[in-house]
Amino acid sequence: MSEDVRRGYDALLFVSFGGPEGPDDVIPFLENVLSGKNVPRARMLEVAEHYNHFGGISPINEQCRQLIKALSAELEHHNIDLPIHWGNRNWKPMLADTMGELKQAGVRRVLAFVTSAYSGYSGCRQYLENIKAAQTAAGATDVEVHKLRVFYNHPNFVEVNALNVQAAISALNSAPDQDVHVAFTAHSIPNSMADTSDYVQQLTETCRLVAEHLQLPANRWSLVYQSRSGRPQDPWLEPDICDHLRELATAGVQRVVISPVGFLSDHIEVLYDLDDEAKTVCDEIGMQMSRAATPGTHPLFVQMIRKLIQERLQQTPRECAGQFGVSHDECAPDCCPAPRRLTVTPPRPTL
Repeated sequence: MSEDVRRGYDALLFVSFGGPEGPDDVIPFLENVLSGKNVPRARMLEVAEHYNHFGGISPINEQCRQLIKALSAELEHHNIDLPIHWGNRNWKPMLADTMGELKQAGVRRVLAFVTSAYSGYSGCRQYLENIKAAQTAAGATDVEVHKLRVFYNHPNFVEVNALNVQAAISALNSAPDQDVHVAFTAHSIPNSMADTSDYVQQLTETCRLVAEHLQLPANRWSLVYQSRSGRPQDPWLEPDICDHLRELATAGVQRVVISPVGFLSDHIEVLYDLDDEAKTVCDEIGMQMSRAATPGTHPLFVQMIRKLIQERLQQTPRECAGQFGVSHDECAPDCCPAPRRLTVTPPRPTL
């Protein structure tokens, strides 16, 4: 029996992006997100309006609560005794406070679930840096934290996205399946950041696996991006979802399903960028749109998190689909580094 299994884990650290829960939280939250970054205040105020559009409340924290509740029940059902402690990168409950609670409770070894399915600086390495900084701030450097692997190609993740896309296709009124185009969306990031990670490769593989599950031919789906931030002169991943919709209309497409495959729940960027902005574009060009749900608290997604925990406890096999195999548990020191000139890390709620 390995040392890890003998010693076990004392808790699960649930790590997410965080979001404001009232109008007075919006500016302090965004100041946390953009601290130390060269972002004009005018741009921050522009993003603030996205939150104010929804009363200054981001759904992400409540969605975290619901997922934690569902996961707690799942773990209990499978006799996995791991209390869940939640900490955010940018808003309450703050990660440093949570690390302090773990230290005070005598916790020694922790598994960490980060609400991001893909590799990359913003979605993986930066969270590892956040955890380390929180350990230092809380005087908890002796608490071991082991992050669960990225899960872009886990069979459960592929299946839940496929089910959600199929439901969105079915929701299109009197639309034969063969007439529907599926636009998978993910958060755009600077090309300089994409060049140092497998972000695009992993996204493309997830989309391919979902399309394969649904038997969608290659000409009926595409990977596009949303929520671009930063200076106009800096290259970011393209095409943008709204530009892509216009291109589809020019090509004669009349029905589209938008699947936010890069996101795990219906937070502000999904609601604003897709249900508001992209829907407005579709209405303008006369295109029928149906937006696929995100994994949220779908039982298959909750089961996947439990399986990721069990595989680290060496209780179950490591599952994956597609051509790239199971992702590593521990990142190499040079994995997904921050670009040398990072103008802005966008407000990116990864859940």
